[in-house]
Amino acid sequence: MLMKIEHQDILELRLDHPPANALDPELVHVLHEALESASRHGARALLLSGAEGMFSAGLDVPALLKLEHSAMSEFWREFIELLRAIALSPLPIAAAITGHSPAGGAVLAIFCDTRIAAQGDFKIGLNEVRVGLPVPAVIHAALKRLVGVRQAERLCLHGLLISPDEAQRIGLVDQVLPVEQVIPAALEWCRSLLVLPPQAVAATRKLARADLVALFSEHGDRSHADLMNVWFSAETQAAMRAMVAQLAARKAAR
Repeated sequence: MLMKIEHQDILELRLDHPPANALDPELVHVLHEALESASRHGARALLLSGAEGMFSAGLDVPALLKLEHSAMSEFWREFIELLRAIALSPLPIAAAITGHSPAGGAVLAIFCDTRIAAQGDFKIGLNEVRVGLPVPAVIHAALKRLVGVRQAERLCLHGLLISPDEAQRIGLVDQVLPVEQVIPAALEWCRSLLVLPPQAVAATRKLARADLVALFSEHGDRSHADLMNVWFSAETQAAMRAMVAQLAARKAAR
């Protein structure tokens, strides 16, 4: 599910849930626990990565469609708490976006400190509306923080998946590099902070991310409630089941 790779003071958390690193309850829980415990185990910076060509395909919709109401509520609660853990992490976190990163994959990266994406025919974006889900308020606010009001509206309303180059142009990612350079560049970003006076870095980072942290007080509970209100609706269930059927048909045709 999750590989932990130590690079001296930097801990790489590599999503390892083939074939698409889709986010199911177990992966979300394991990643959440790893983030919460990293500093206690001596890490001074974190790197979140995926497989070459696939950072994360987002939510594991086929698995989530099987959950009953209480289990689904718990999943949404922990997913939002995972995002909170990224936002509140005392350790700087670099997202090494090693390939495709739609929906939940993009969401994980949005809450990190920096995002380095792979060049190529990859897509990143928040396409939730295409499967019948509104973008939760806390996620929309975090996206708006990165790309501005107009671009956040454009991306979310149309459920756009864009190229890494366009993502860099609008500020969704910070660098675009050949895929083999993405993790090394993310490690170098971490090292560039670790050589600086740690107390000054921590205080400045806390100040710079205070608005991001505040989003969870303002929107966290509302986001959970909104997701639960729509997840079991006829419209959302139909859209998600249609998507699952399309994916199964494509797989069968290969």
